[in-house]
Amino acid sequence: MLIQSSNNVKIYNLSAGKSLPEWLSDRKKRALQSKDLDIRRRVELIQDFDMPGVSTSIKVSKDGKYIMATGIYKPRVRCYEVANLSMKFERCMDAEVIKFEMLSEDYSKVVFLQCDRFVEFHAQYGRYYRTRIPKFGRDLKYHFQSCNLYIVGTGPDVYRLNLEEGRFLNSFQTEATTLNVCDMNPFHQLFVCGSKEGKIEAWDPRARNRVGVLDCALHAVTPDTQVIGIPQVTAVKFRDALTMGVGTSTGQILLYDLRSNRPTRVKDHRYGLPIKTVDFHNLNHDLVASMDSRIVRLWDRNTGEPYVSVEATSDLNDLCLVPNSGMMFMANEDKKMLTYYIPNLGPAPRWCSFLDSLTEELEEGETAAVYDDYKFLTVEELHDLGFSHLIGTNLLRAYMHGYFIDMRLYRKAKSIVEPLSLTRYKQNKVKETIDQQRSSRVQLQKLPAVNRELALKLMEDSKAVDDAEAVGKKSAAKLLMKSNILNDSRFKDLFVNPNFQIDKSSEEFRLLNPAVSRLDKIREKRIKKALVEDQFEPVKGTSLENPLMDDEFSDSERKGRKRTISSDDSSSSSDDESLRNEIKLQHKIIREEKFQKRRLEREQEKLEGPKFMALKPGQKFQGFRSTNDQPKKKLARAALGERIHLEEDVNKIKLAPSAGSREMTFTLPQSERVTKAREQAQQHHEERRKIIRSANHLRTRGRGRGGRGRY
Repeated sequence: MLIQSSNNVKIYNLSAGKSLPEWLSDRKKRALQSKDLDIRRRVELIQDFDMPGVSTSIKVSKDGKYIMATGIYKPRVRCYEVANLSMKFERCMDAEVIKFEMLSEDYSKVVFLQCDRFVEFHAQYGRYYRTRIPKFGRDLKYHFQSCNLYIVGTGPDVYRLNLEEGRFLNSFQTEATTLNVCDMNPFHQLFVCGSKEGKIEAWDPRARNRVGVLDCALHAVTPDTQVIGIPQVTAVKFRDALTMGVGTSTGQILLYDLRSNRPTRVKDHRYGLPIKTVDFHNLNHDLVASMDSRIVRLWDRNTGEPYVSVEATSDLNDLCLVPNSGMMFMANEDKKMLTYYIPNLGPAPRWCSFLDSLTEELEEGETAAVYDDYKFLTVEELHDLGFSHLIGTNLLRAYMHGYFIDMRLYRKAKSIVEPLSLTRYKQNKVKETIDQQRSSRVQLQKLPAVNRELALKLMEDSKAVDDAEAVGKKSAAKLLMKSNILNDSRFKDLFVNPNFQIDKSSEEFRLLNPAVSRLDKIREKRIKKALVEDQFEPVKGTSLENPLMDDEFSDSERKGRKRTISSDDSSSSSDDESLRNEIKLQHKIIREEKFQKRRLEREQEKLEGPKFMALKPGQKFQGFRSTNDQPKKKLARAALGERIHLEEDVNKIKLAPSAGSREMTFTLPQSERVTKAREQAQQHHEERRKIIRSANHLRTRGRGRGGRGRY
């Protein structure tokens, strides 16, 4: 027996634990019970309460003395008698049972709806009759007053089979394409069926007319629900004459009052799985039980607050609440049919009243927790133990951010891994000791192949970062920024690509180098001064204080002091003058080099003699003079339009260099619209020039200027 707790409610799983085979002797059974804790904790409430493969549906007879369950494989039905806590009989069938209904108070009359469109009737001795329906069925209900069996399936018809006359009656024609479920109200015999379109249609068996339609799909979509697709009706159940519960394929449960077309409560399972069963439990609490393939939830009908939840290890197929008790049975995708007992819901049934005393004794003593025999491990701990390949197997149970593993398996793995961890610890300690010894040695810094002097200078700046506190925060930040250039990937090519090599012979570098060297000297002086001020304190009466305000000095000493101070003030101006002299000297050297270069070129041309030039093929000799060689006076007198035509290129602009020996030339772009307009105007002028006729042939022959003449 497994004890769980959910929302401070104890849940007893009576089907947990190992089952012992019948052929074992009593001695071996006692030996196994003394050794195995699971066998010792198990409670075999009903003998052979299982199926060969999977259990599909389960029900309790109306008199409460028999439990019937169907399953596979092979398709079969088993009947258990609770008075003897054992199986009464077992019958195999030709096809799998989808739903079944008990027609009598006990097991003597049962009808089965099978997956091959057959409806099979069983009596106390066995199969009585077998008939077929036109389409595949999905659910069936029996009306005791009229002896009519209502069957719904993959079609709009509700088939009516009268068991007293033994013939089919006229079917109910619905507006749906497929009917999934149906139910009969035991108080006023209202028949309802749920469709694939998410609607509930209500029929009165007495008048054989439809009396109402509920659109559940529309009301299932609320701000608090998560709906994907069109909700289908997959479960329906009446609580009393007025209250009805509806389950949808998207995981919502809707509670309706038959006097209203709007639901009084909408509850979402939050799993998105179809609701398979909806039932009501109103013994001690007014609760609603809803089940999907993953979990069973019991929640308050009036407030919607969750009361308790039961989660199984395998998918669930059917739910059966034992009347007037706190016990429930579940059919699932496993061999064992599940049995749960919740004392808070009600007492145990009369045929297993010993459960009440058993649970009271367990609650008085300290019971072991659910996972006392398991160890919780995170994913990292699983990798350390080498159990990452077990994820997804039965040896690990996923829980929150880790997994539960059997304590015995964990201890074995821990004993194997512990020597390896000690060896790893020793190796780490040896490595740390070697690294400490290496740090005390002289470390050689490798310089890059390109711009080595710049890299060396940046390395020295990075060493000065440690002493930058004496200089101040601003200078420390500047030094840190410079030292980061070596580690910055954006400046990687500066020390790798030869194209970025600094050319010391260029004019730009030679003119800029004096200023850079002067800044380096000033920075070194400031660092030294800051380090001195950090290590030493000024003494009273020394040069750090103002000597001119001290009365102990004489006039001659004050004059000498003034000269020294004035000399310190003039040191900065002398530095500026020396910088100007160095720059002038560099300019003079560059001019001399250019002069020497031009003189050598002229001498070389004299030695080589005259050069002869040949006219290029396809070119005509037009002389050496061009429009650009016109005199400046003539060009100045010309009109603006003529001067523009005389220019080499109107759209080209040259910018004279402000510093250095570089210049930039670019062409102003013109928009397409301006170019197109200019071409159209030029074309228009050409056309007009062709059309215009000259008037030279018209001449007058008059004798006087204003007289008449002959044409």
